[in-house]
Order: sequence, then C-alpha cells, then structure tokens
Amino acid sequence: MRHEKIKDYAAGKFKRLTGVKRETFTKILSFLETELRDFGRPPKLSRADQLLMSLMYWREYRTQFHISETYGVSEAIICQTIQKVENTLMKSGQFNLPGKKELQDSKTLIEVIVFDVAEQPIERPIKSKTAPTAEKRSATPKKHR
Repeated sequence: MRHEKIKDYAAGKFKRLTGVKRETFTKILSFLETELRDFGRPPKLSRADQLLMSLMYWREYRTQFHISETYGVSEAIICQTIQKVENTLMKSGQFNLPGKKELQDSKTLIEVIVFDVAEQPIERPIKSKTAPTAEKRSATPKKHR
C-alpha cells in the first residue's frame, strides 16, 4: 500500500488503516523529512512510504517479509528503515507515549475485571478395583505359535 493510494482517503478510513490521524501523520512526516538525511543512493521508497511502512509494521504486526513483498524491497531495507524511523521519532521526544508513572498518577479511574477460569474440575473416569486397567498393546506378551 503506497501513500499515493491512501492520501485521498476519508479521515476515518485513514485513521483506521494507519492508526494515526491524518494531522499526526503529516506532522510526523514533516519532522522526518527535516531530520532524516539523504545520503548515498536515493531510496526506492519516499519518506511518506517509509513512515506508512513503519506504521504498518507497528500497528498490524506484519512480518518484515510480507512488508518487503508489498513494497518490492528486501527485508534488510525494511528492517533498516523501521529502525531509522523509530530512532528518529524517539530522539525527538514529541511522539513518545506517556510513561508508566504518568499513567499511574493520572486521575482517570481504571477498572479491571479478572476472570479466573483456571480451576475447573476435570472429568476423569472413576477408578475402582473391579474396572480393568487399559494397557498398551506392546506391554502384553505375544502368543507363540
């Protein structure tokens, strides 16, 4: 899926596909275009496609093999691109998720419901002295002819 194909999607469909709003996508994209340097050979994928590919990897848990087949590049390029985008976004500090301590200190009430389904009785045949015990065939002696 290339960025040219999805750039005209409706806002709801765009967010459903990428996991972020269009405004957030453009903000991240403009940041990546200013921060990531172009050197060496020109990349096959545009910055928008690189960001979309990274979001696809994070959101859908697709394997790098499947993404490489979608975009027509090698798995190594996919891995390098995802790491490059991830490291750049982490260094910026603008796109980090709140930490565990911030979530604990919030005034939001979180209700957790836990279901314990581990202790269920197991149906087993009742053992008695009169009931025969099944044995393996290999354990019984063979009759000689």
